[in-house]
Parts: sequence; structure tokens; C-alpha cells
Amino acid sequence: MAHRTRDRVLRVDLSDGTVRRERVPQSWRRRFVGGKGLGARYLYRDVPAGADPLGPENVLGFMLGPLSGYLPGESRYAAVTKSPLTGAFLDSYSGGEFPDRLAGALADCLGLLVAGRASDPVAIEVENGTATVEPADCWGEDAVSTDERYPDAAVACVGPAGERTVSYATIASDGGDHHAGRGGAGTVMGAKRLKAVVARGEPPEGLPRLREAYDEAYREHDTGRWQAAGATIESVDFANEVGVLPTRGWQTSQFDGASDIGVEAARAAAMGRERDGAVPGGFRVETDDGESVPRGATPMTLGAGLGIDEFDAVATLGAACDRLGVDVIDAGSAVAWAMRASEDGLVERDLAFGDAAGARDLLEEIAHRRGPLGDALADGVEAAAERFGGGDRIPTVKSMALPAYDPRGAVAMALAYATSDRGGCHRRARPIEREVFAADSWDADDRVTAVVDAQDARSVLWSLVVDDFAGETLREDLGAEWLSAVGLSYDPDDLRTAGERIWTLVRLFNAREGFARDDDRLPQLLREPLADGPAAGRALDPDGFERLLDAYYAARGWSPDGVPARRTVERLGLDGVVDADTPVADTVAVDPTEVASGD
Repeated sequence: MAHRTRDRVLRVDLSDGTVRRERVPQSWRRRFVGGKGLGARYLYRDVPAGADPLGPENVLGFMLGPLSGYLPGESRYAAVTKSPLTGAFLDSYSGGEFPDRLAGALADCLGLLVAGRASDPVAIEVENGTATVEPADCWGEDAVSTDERYPDAAVACVGPAGERTVSYATIASDGGDHHAGRGGAGTVMGAKRLKAVVARGEPPEGLPRLREAYDEAYREHDTGRWQAAGATIESVDFANEVGVLPTRGWQTSQFDGASDIGVEAARAAAMGRERDGAVPGGFRVETDDGESVPRGATPMTLGAGLGIDEFDAVATLGAACDRLGVDVIDAGSAVAWAMRASEDGLVERDLAFGDAAGARDLLEEIAHRRGPLGDALADGVEAAAERFGGGDRIPTVKSMALPAYDPRGAVAMALAYATSDRGGCHRRARPIEREVFAADSWDADDRVTAVVDAQDARSVLWSLVVDDFAGETLREDLGAEWLSAVGLSYDPDDLRTAGERIWTLVRLFNAREGFARDDDRLPQLLREPLADGPAAGRALDPDGFERLLDAYYAARGWSPDGVPARRTVERLGLDGVVDADTPVADTVAVDPTEVASGD
């Protein structure tokens, strides 16, 4: 059957309510593919240097890829914008029904780009390759209630946290089951007075033989077996076993109650799985707030991180985050910071680790910006520490709280956090899953290679836009076979270069915003030795980490300050893209391991 060529974008300016379609330059589609890459290209061109993330000049993209609707696993979309939490580039991903319905509704478009700011709350309704801007009378409602307003469509919306511009508000879809979570894409949406994007379209169909073959390959893949057995919630058991599970606000690295909130507890509580098929999805459970699908971050951050060992209580906290529209990791980290600050007398709040009811109350205060503590924590743990004191309690990178994998037990993970383009994120690269089993055999080259390869591969896979887990079956050729099936000719080397090009363009975007080596820092807390567990006594060596960062910059072709060098920009064909506001370096960092070996 013929496959739809996506070669347009749909633009909506909320300031005047205009909608227009425009063709994507063919060279952009070739070099940046779609999803993350194409979103980065538009963001770099259309958002001025220094623009306020919450101002009308910022752009929020709902981006698809050339294979949206066809790929194995769960369909996804990329939310691309300038982050209000970090001030850096942001790409955040969400799955479920909404991306499929959006792919059908956008027809021949690769994305919906939203600029401006509405004077009153609105919804953008997308159908048949165009859009209309309609009044939204559900402002003030949570993610579940907003979804129910549009029974004939799939909905991506903000909850109370997005409306109040909590800096890590999410874009919730499928009634809060899925979220474009980290970095505040929902905050940008709320600042634009955009309550919801409503998609009325049928999912694309095609390539059934190829999909069946890849579904079968995924069933037999290690990641597929892991996903079928326990999904991401198994991560709490893994992290606890190897001693990298931050517990009670990063005070210890193992949690005595891990088995009570881990995969076995989820199986016991489950009403079933989120979906059937090769990628069965998470466990659906009943909570005090209705049904929920807790992901791995829920028991790690809201359970171990808060010292709560009752699965039902943890799932209920996760469901509250889903309804309110706040990122589980940053929200849980904010509550953990408040618990430590309360213990130390920095805030006048009776709040202790293990207090699920107190945590729930504080989540509501954060989402609604109620009271001085809730208002401060709504801007992140760094903002709260600046107001009340008590820094270095919850680690952050570029103002984003680290997820629940302690990098002191795996140095490559520290490098992945530090160099992540959107802040303290474990999705760009997760070498911890291999390094913890490599004992002391990994050297600097192993660590740098693992991080660089993963960052480049994910950059191109997220431009397709692929399911994170089923996407493991595409790692060998990075989707070249699939692209060929829809008439797009790439070889794997083309796609690897595209991944590096996209990662470098995002670095240039961040450099234009003033980010450099000092922002690839790790907090003081991680220099303190782990107190317990298999990795007890380990800490990050500051000098060793700086040498590792030099080696990373050298591998990337960036300067000692972390700015892409001119020769790298030219090699990747970005010299015609870079504007006058963007720094480009003349020198490249020297790999200290090569100097030491005399190479």
C-alpha cells in the first residue's frame, strides 16, 4: 500500500488565533529526520536567544516522525520547547493512544508548532491535517476530568500544575496514564493558556509484515523479556540490589522496604497490564484516586526516596501526580527536600520520611502554589534551597533533579547526567545497567564511548519517534530498514551522523543560552562516600571526573569549555545553520588519556 509522506508542519499562533500549514524544507527532513531533530531545528531558528520560556516567543512543538504509527511497540510523540525549569533545550516524550490519534489527525504533517499566548484558555483541535483554536471551559480541572470532556478524541492537556506554571509541569494524555514529563513542557503549555490539544484521527496502518517481524524479535530480546516480566517498575529492585537506589532524600543507597514497593508488590496489586501484545505495558492498579499505571520512577522517587514502604500509598501518590500534572521525579525530589529541611529545622513544617499523608498534602500545595513552601518548591529544589537554605540535599544538574540512580556506584552514569542536554536525565544514556556488572574493568574510554554512542543513537531514534524499549530492536541499523519501507533511503552510517548532528545542534542551542562546562557539573553531595550497600565507600573523585569530561569533549570534537568546535560544526554540515549569537570554538579539548599514553 502507499505510505503517507509527511512533509508539512502545522503552525498555530495563539496570540491572534491564526493557523497555517507550511512545507518542511527537504534538506531539513533529510538531515534532522523528524521528532527531536526536526523540533530542535525549528526551535533553534524560531526562538530568539535569551527568550523567556514562559513568554509568547517560545515555541512548543508536538512532533512526530516519518515512521509514526508504523513502528513496533507503543507510539510516541516528542514535546520540544525551551525549558522553564532549566532554561535549556527540552525534549520530552509520551506514549499511549494520543500519539497514534495525533498521527492520524495531522495527516501529512510532521508536527504542530505552537507560539504566542492566548488571552483566555483555549484548546487546539486537530483533524484532517489542519487545526482550529477553540475556547476551553475546563480550565481548573485535572488531567482526568479534562480528558473526559472530549470522549470522541485523544487529549493531551495540562492539570492544575501547568495552569499555575509549576516549573516541572507535565503534558498529560490518556486521562493521565501518560506524560511528557521532565523539564516543564506542561508549564510552557499553561503559560500559553493552552489547556489541551485534541486529536481526532485514526492511527495510520501499514507495514504489517515488518511490524510482525520486529514484534517477534522484541519478544525474544532481553529488553522485551524484561518489559514483559516486570516493565519499568522492576527498576526499583535492580537499583536496590546493586546499591544505587537513593533512599530518604539521598541519605542512603538501599531501602529496606524495596521488596514491598517493587515488582512483586505491583504484580500482587495489579488489575492487569496496560495493554496486550509484544509490549504489554505497565501494571494497572486501583488507588484512592482511581486507576493508575505506576512507572519505575514512582516507587523509586515517591517510595524509597520518601521512605514510604506501602505499595498502595506509593501508587496513590503517583496517581496524584498524574492528575495534578507534575513530573514524578522532580515533585518527589521536592517533597524529599522538604522532609530533610524539616528534619534540619529549615522550614516550619512537621514532615518526616515515611509520612505518605504529609507528602500528598505537600504535592497539592506545590501544584496549586499554596503557601510559601509550596510556592518555592513549585520552582524546583534549587529555588527552595535559595529561599530557605539547605542546598546540597537533593542533587541536580542544570536545575533538574537527578532520577533515582546514584552515580557514585557507576561513574559513567555521572558523565551521562552531567552532559545530558536537558538536565539531570537518565534517558539520554543509561550505562549504569552495564557498568555496575563490569566491576572495575571499565576505563575512561569505555565510559565515554558508552555515553556518546547512546546519546547519538537515542537522538536519531527519538527523531523517528520510537518506543524506548521496542526501539532496542532498531539499534543495529537505527531504523534504516523501516525508513526504506516508506521510501526513504538512509544507511546506518547516515543515521549515526544524523544522531551526532542533532546532539550537536542541541548543544549549540544551549551554548547560545549561555551553557558551558560549568553547567556540566555534579553537585557536592556526590563527592561524599556512599554509606552503605555494595557500593559503600564510593564517591565521585572531582579531579577524575574533570579528566573524564575532557575525554568526552575530545570525543565530541568540542572545546575544553564544552562548546562545539568549528571543524566539528563544519563536518556535520551545521556551519550554514549557526547564527551570530551562537559561540563556536576554535580549539578542541585534548583527551587526557591519550596524552598520558603518549598518543
